[in-house]
Amino acid sequence: MNKNKAINTLFENAVSLLKELIRVPSLSRQEDKTAGLIEQFLLQNGVVVYRSLNNVWASNKYFEPLKPTVLLNSHHDTVAPNSQFTRDPHEPMIEDGKLFGLGSTDAGGALVSLLAAFIYFHDSTELGYNIIFAATAEEEISGENGIASLFNSEIFKKGFENPNSFAIVGEPTRLDLAIAEKGLVVLDCIAYGKPGHAARNEGENAIYKAMTAIQWFRDYRFPLTSALLGEVKMSVTAISTPNKSHNIIPAECSFVVDVRVTDSYSNEEIIEIITKNIQLDVVPRSVRLRSPLMDPAHPVVQAGVRAGKNIFGSPTTSDKALIPLTTLKCGPGSSEQSHSADEFILIKDIEEGIRFYIELIGEVNREMQG
Repeated sequence: MNKNKAINTLFENAVSLLKELIRVPSLSRQEDKTAGLIEQFLLQNGVVVYRSLNNVWASNKYFEPLKPTVLLNSHHDTVAPNSQFTRDPHEPMIEDGKLFGLGSTDAGGALVSLLAAFIYFHDSTELGYNIIFAATAEEEISGENGIASLFNSEIFKKGFENPNSFAIVGEPTRLDLAIAEKGLVVLDCIAYGKPGHAARNEGENAIYKAMTAIQWFRDYRFPLTSALLGEVKMSVTAISTPNKSHNIIPAECSFVVDVRVTDSYSNEEIIEIITKNIQLDVVPRSVRLRSPLMDPAHPVVQAGVRAGKNIFGSPTTSDKALIPLTTLKCGPGSSEQSHSADEFILIKDIEEGIRFYIELIGEVNREMQG
């Protein structure tokens, strides 16, 4: 079978698989059925498959431990469909060249494109490196049972012992090259006051104390700006008090802050600056989602540049932040479609994604073989 015919077959099979994935709800922590679909797809293509929880992975047929490995990773969980959907989010429909359905862009298109590229190279005896494909769970919640759990597995981690190993994470970037992305710190902030009767001049209103801090979050600008990612962005996204009565001065007010961190700061530095500036209890939920930066001179980035793609910094967080390898984020589809009403991906974008991944992997392979 010639190359174009092989790619056309892979494309048709990838679209069919994506339709199947759309039909099956796969909210984070509930991805067992989509994991099963991906597992069966790989088996039907003659691939030895491993499964850990709702994560499915496989390696190329002629894996050689001493070679570096490229990880091809994307996720098969989705967020819940938002209330603005006018279509059945789990009924895949193709209209005007668009495949509609929840998860079609985020990240189904990238997932099936990477899977097709993996199958294309699976039986090759002429690779200068190994390839591991991993379809993982819990990306939308940065859960511990997703890609992070695989790297806690000795059998999986062993595949990346060569220090020249790297990863490609499939997310919708219009196939441009995200060598950096913002990290994420979520803060729970609590202001304390004193209770009193609202009709009398009593108590100390915790809401007013919280408002002072919230204004600081709105107005503060961190001094350092990233060349790729711009400024650190802070957004207050929720506020509440335990009060159930209108006539009691609240003694406690809590609010949540979403902080998008750039490569100019560590997560710990961000927290230190915040705690020095606001006189409230500040509790970070996690500091594990850091802002990873990739060297633009890396061979996979340069191969993408030669193919006409742009380098950029992504404002969104992905599993790139949790992979302990040099990692490029790149995939078909538009990020604006992620989590949108009536989400769709252009069919042509999937074909373009498959061809681009195959070209990218092939170009790096030629470089590594000298």
